[in-house]
Amino acid sequence: MLVPVTFLDVLDILIVAFILYQLYKIIKGTSAVSIFIAVFFLYLFWLIVKALNMQLVSSLLGQVMGVGVIALIVVFQQEVRRFLLVIGNRYIQNTKYSLKKFFNSGTEEQPALAIADELVRASESMARKKIGALIVISRESKLTMYSDGGELIRAQISAELLETIFFKNTPLHDGAVIIEDNLIMAARCPLPVTDQLVLLPHLGMRHRAAIGMSEQTDALVIVISEETGRISVADSGELRENVKADELKNILLMEKVW
Repeated sequence: MLVPVTFLDVLDILIVAFILYQLYKIIKGTSAVSIFIAVFFLYLFWLIVKALNMQLVSSLLGQVMGVGVIALIVVFQQEVRRFLLVIGNRYIQNTKYSLKKFFNSGTEEQPALAIADELVRASESMARKKIGALIVISRESKLTMYSDGGELIRAQISAELLETIFFKNTPLHDGAVIIEDNLIMAARCPLPVTDQLVLLPHLGMRHRAAIGMSEQTDALVIVISEETGRISVADSGELRENVKADELKNILLMEKVW
């Protein structure tokens, strides 16, 4: 006897598959992936014993699965947070559908372009001189808890100021600069480091901090390697390496981070 398959059944399967795929992308390369696979196979085994009417085993596993939901939230709290940030950053706040597109006036485009030009000019100059830098640009999330750990500046964004901050002999060069509300809010700010285990060996602490910051917040992070002089951009836990000046400008303007 054939089981009827409706459109809603197919949609249900696709939604579940999409959610599982996104979760796997987020935890891939971390220690959580082993736990995720173990839980998946445990759940699959529970479905099999339920289908075979094995009452005792099914009842026991059912109790474990019921309590396990709370345990999983505790174990995967960082991954759940990262997943929600990815959803908000990539899909809800997409510039094509964002409500800001309808409420922003054309007068805001010039400051955005000017800020992007200053950031690109500073990044290109520091990359050429192989000056290591870490620039965090806020979106919706407030970064007060990170800027409070550094030195408060509250200055207009300029390429010259950014280069001065990250110059090797200055006391503010170590750590990150946080840009918020169209201002250089603070410098020498400590950032959280990613817990991803599988990263390319040439990525140093700046790159790990950039990825970690983009995992725990919705900020866009520009990182410049002191060793290679290459510009990279971290967003939603993913690192885009060897970004050219024109690419960086397009990213800044398309993402609408101000």
